[in-house]
Amino acid sequence: MAEESDSYALHKAVFNNDLKSLSRLLRKHDVAAKDKHGNTALHLAVMLGRKECVQLLLKHDAPVKVKNGLGWTVLAEAVSYGNRPTISSLVRKFRQQSREQMEERRPNLVEALNRINDFYMELKWDFQSWDICKIYKSGANIRLDTTLVDFSDMRWERGDISFIFNGNAEPNESLTVLDNIMKVFQRVRYEESEMEIEDEVDLLMSTDILAAQVSTKSISFARAQSGWIFREDKKELVAGQYESELYTVNGLMLESRKRREHLSSDDLQKNKALLESFTKGGNLQNFDQNGIPVRRTSLIPPPEKNVSWEQYINSEMNDYPRLGRDLVYKETTKAFKATIAMSCDFPLSVEMLLNVLEVIAPFKHFSKLRDFITFKLPNGFPVKVEIPILPTVTAKITFQQFEFRNNIPKEMFETPKNYKEDPTRRLLAKAKFVGKLRRSRDFIGSNSGPTVCVEVPMLFTLGSIYSTSCLVYLE
Repeated sequence: MAEESDSYALHKAVFNNDLKSLSRLLRKHDVAAKDKHGNTALHLAVMLGRKECVQLLLKHDAPVKVKNGLGWTVLAEAVSYGNRPTISSLVRKFRQQSREQMEERRPNLVEALNRINDFYMELKWDFQSWDICKIYKSGANIRLDTTLVDFSDMRWERGDISFIFNGNAEPNESLTVLDNIMKVFQRVRYEESEMEIEDEVDLLMSTDILAAQVSTKSISFARAQSGWIFREDKKELVAGQYESELYTVNGLMLESRKRREHLSSDDLQKNKALLESFTKGGNLQNFDQNGIPVRRTSLIPPPEKNVSWEQYINSEMNDYPRLGRDLVYKETTKAFKATIAMSCDFPLSVEMLLNVLEVIAPFKHFSKLRDFITFKLPNGFPVKVEIPILPTVTAKITFQQFEFRNNIPKEMFETPKNYKEDPTRRLLAKAKFVGKLRRSRDFIGSNSGPTVCVEVPMLFTLGSIYSTSCLVYLE
């Protein structure tokens, strides 16, 4: 196995903590190359606590988001190891790489949006409360109006908020949030402040390492039927205008993996209390008696495993000796049964939607999505989806209205002149936290195929555009 051992020069240099050789090898070797276990050199540097190697690899733009053969990202292993400066460096590099990737896709996104005729659409969704989202699309611009702005103590707070995405604007001006009651606006920054990054590091270090995916391998669609004796396929006129066929979705599985070897028993108790506070409108940030945020400190490094390079590289694929902190691991699977109404009368086709998503989603995920729609999804457009969230709560999303329009005023996508900019107003406070949770999931190692997401309005519009630019990937 000596030949195989010599095939991964970068990995071997990291394993042996040979910084001089690593620096020389990086001039001619692919920094993103994986070994037989799917680990990059950066994976190994993080798991082994080679801090200088980590910084050198990041300087050469080693990818942070990539997963190893066990489905974990570099940042997942960094959180497990617990060195705060390393985690902070990885978060910053992750943001930089994601922004660069989005900007590379941006011209194609604008082109794809321009290929779709301008339209107006209404989405109604019910989840404890209801809302009708109004969506306007003109050229490469999209506007979403909503009245649900916050969720606390199991109640929705209503308001009048608009999201405006301008595909032709500079990145720092491409997304604006309007508060139509207070007559103020915010521009969503492309980069977060140092404090916000440190808040994110605290969140990563103090919560479970999660990887979740919705498995569609065993999914099947069965025609919903009505009648006691003479059974017949069930049909429904959705929104009073779209003749639809109803299907029951079987075999929808939510698979989640959870790691918490980096958490103490005190952490687990605090997390439970903080989450309960958050659902009642509280804040998740810890503060001391002077009102200063309490930052997580680096963990004591795990004991050395005394594993040699030869032992690691010659072990069976994905069955190598543990290099970092011993795992505290739990895996769960939950089955869901959803209902979907498919209509061939809906003016927008799934293919049109795919043309936009194709330039946004990572290629491997888009390929899964297209295969899923091509081979499994019944004909038509999903005009209504009902998904159980809790035993007694179901989320329902309905495409109520859709029409192509060529007369949408350009003023719809501009900030009114009488609105004042208020960068301190927390228009997106809770949304930012939810985004952080999703980003944490994305950092850590979600490996999902086509995800069934209750936030269909965001998935269709700003979720597929803005959330990508903000590093919230809907995989």
